[in-house]
Amino acid sequence: MTHPAAGSGPAKPEITLSADEARRIALRAQGLLGAPDRRGGVRGVLRHLGAVQLDTISVLARSHELIPYARLGAVGREAVESAYWTGTHAFEYWSHAACVLPIEEWPHFAFRRRAYRARPHWHHELPDGTYEKVVAQLRAEGPLTASELGGAKNGGLWWDWSAVKVAVERALMYGEVVCVERRGWKRVYDLAERAVPDGLLHDDLDDAECLRRLVRLAGQSLGVGTRADLADYHRLKGEQVEAVIADSGLVPVKVAGWDKAAWADPEALATTPRGRHRTTLLSPFDSLIWDRARTERIFGFSHRLEAYVPRPKRVYGYFAMPLLSGGRLLGRVDPAREGTTLVARQVSLDSPKAVAPMAEALREAAGWVGCDAVRIERVNRPELAAPLAAAVG
Repeated sequence: MTHPAAGSGPAKPEITLSADEARRIALRAQGLLGAPDRRGGVRGVLRHLGAVQLDTISVLARSHELIPYARLGAVGREAVESAYWTGTHAFEYWSHAACVLPIEEWPHFAFRRRAYRARPHWHHELPDGTYEKVVAQLRAEGPLTASELGGAKNGGLWWDWSAVKVAVERALMYGEVVCVERRGWKRVYDLAERAVPDGLLHDDLDDAECLRRLVRLAGQSLGVGTRADLADYHRLKGEQVEAVIADSGLVPVKVAGWDKAAWADPEALATTPRGRHRTTLLSPFDSLIWDRARTERIFGFSHRLEAYVPRPKRVYGYFAMPLLSGGRLLGRVDPAREGTTLVARQVSLDSPKAVAPMAEALREAAGWVGCDAVRIERVNRPELAAPLAAAVG
């Protein structure tokens, strides 16, 4: 980490980072380098990351369970669910995607709620009075699922939502309704006025205040990032980041090998990242690897979720989970479960050095989800198949 000589000009970045320093800063910012915050637990992970992505796919577990697992180890799965949806500690909203967010950030998404309320056109038209009827029913009877409100589907394909489901989801986007828990992965809705603490239940902050906070949060969660990195974290527009970056509290830096300007969290620059590297399998929806371009820039690793790619065109598998070890991404595995056996349907290793950490990660993941055996089916490098099977035991 270097500083320029005096008199080099105020417009130039004050700090230069090596690519390795940037990588380590990013790992620590994401809670994957150094001692885990076990006292903070799952809620501590959520506050640290600022957002945990939700997704319907469940292989070893759902993605929102895999995120704290990657950082804390074999945390109880019921503890994960309780941390997100018990009490007023978090809310679900549109951030990077559909995410669980710390409840204290509710005011900072006012800009997005206002934008949804002002949106002139929607894909689904609502019959007159449907929205008002849903809100009135929640007021009288809530909390309720969409089914309890009158039915989530029209009877067609999975995206063929009923008017009731469209209305309650729109109320969630407007901020009039929140998801207070999940029952069998179904959202349970209630009025925001009952579920969000009074001190937070407001849209008083103007757009600039909201954006400054979210850009600063993105910088803290990333450690260091380009404008595009900062924008991607909470899915802001580039011009929104540009408008507030100077007042966000982040500091300009230059990173060796990066061809774009970057900004860093000043607290991340204050101390050198040290400590234990986590060896773990990452959800494809982990915020460490949300952005493909950033992942390639920092780790030299090409990451792509292939769940929605036709089977014949998949390279690494349906739900390929990258292997993190020693602060590097060393390969990936497409897992499945058969009874109490964790099946590694396809293992892709970058080198023989990845065999031992992959075996460790597979054994730990198997124990976490209640499996007592691991079976290896395919390995991209045939000469590593036997050593991996032996290491897994």
